[in-house]
Amino acid sequence: MKKLPEVEEAKALMIEATDWSLFRWLFEKRRVRETADQANAALDKLNKAVKTRWSSDVKVAYNELAPKAGGAAGRRTVAPASSIINPQILDPQIIGAQIRLYAKKVKQADDAARRARIDAEETFDEAERLLNTALAREGCQKAIHQWALDEKAIRAAEASPDSTEHGSTVRESSKAKLSRLAV
Repeated sequence: MKKLPEVEEAKALMIEATDWSLFRWLFEKRRVRETADQANAALDKLNKAVKTRWSSDVKVAYNELAPKAGGAAGRRTVAPASSIINPQILDPQIIGAQIRLYAKKVKQADDAARRARIDAEETFDEAERLLNTALAREGCQKAIHQWALDEKAIRAAEASPDSTEHGSTVRESSKAKLSRLAV
C-alpha cells in the first residue's frame, strides 16, 4: 500500500497539535477536523478501490459477515460493506474455507478501524464541548492510531487470495498472505 499524502499531512498536523494551547485549539479546530476528514475520505476511497478488485467469491464471503440490520448511526460513519461491494450472484456454499477465513480477517480489521474512528471522533467532540486540551491531545493520538488501523485493514484487503489462478505456488502465496494478517 502506498502512503497517502492526505493521511501523512493529517498525521503531521495531529502531532503538531498535541503541543497547542487552548486558544490555538479554538482557532485551529476547524482545520484539524477538515484535515482529518480528508484523510478519512482518502482511506475510504482506497479501501473501496481495493475491494472492487476482489473476485466475486471474496466479495460474497465478506458480505456474508456484514450485519443485516442497521446499527447506531453516527455523525460521520464509514459506508457499510454492502454499499462498497456489489458481488455477482454466486452460491455462498461453493466458497472455500481459505476465502472465508481471509474475508473474516479483513472484516475484523475493518471493524477495528471503524471502532477506532468512532472513538477518535467522539473524543474530539467531547474535547470541543468541554474546551479540554488534554482530551483534544488524546483525540489526536486516537486519530493517528485509527489511520494506522485503516492502513492495516487496507493492506489486509490487498492480500486477497486470487481464486482465479491455479497452482501450488499461488496457494502457498495465498496461505503466506493469510498468515501475515494478524488482526
